[in-house]
Amino acid sequence: MASVNIVNVTSILPFTINGAVTTSNQDIIDVASDKLYKINTILIANVDGTNAADISVSISTDNGSTSRAIASTISVPADSTLSLLSTTVYLDETDILKIVGSANSDLEYTVSGEILDDA
Repeated sequence: MASVNIVNVTSILPFTINGAVTTSNQDIIDVASDKLYKINTILIANVDGTNAADISVSISTDNGSTSRAIASTISVPADSTLSLLSTTVYLDETDILKIVGSANSDLEYTVSGEILDDA
């Protein structure tokens, strides 16, 4: 495994992914070989009109063996949106972005950025 050389990338492609947050820890990004994900935005929307719900987001830099929190049990009020990032985060090959909530179907995520490829 070699780190992606961001000076010699062959392509830079934008991406946006989204989905429902569950009470099971989900791998929402699993970076493939020869790729680098530049994460610009992580938005969490609470679509429940009545109840707040908690969100936790973590990153594994060792192919899933260990995860470290970048957000831990942050309460998202009903009918509101939380922006989790104030700066860019880079995910190297085999890194994993994980997400889990305190309630099923109350929270939705949107993640956007660029995929850099040096293959």
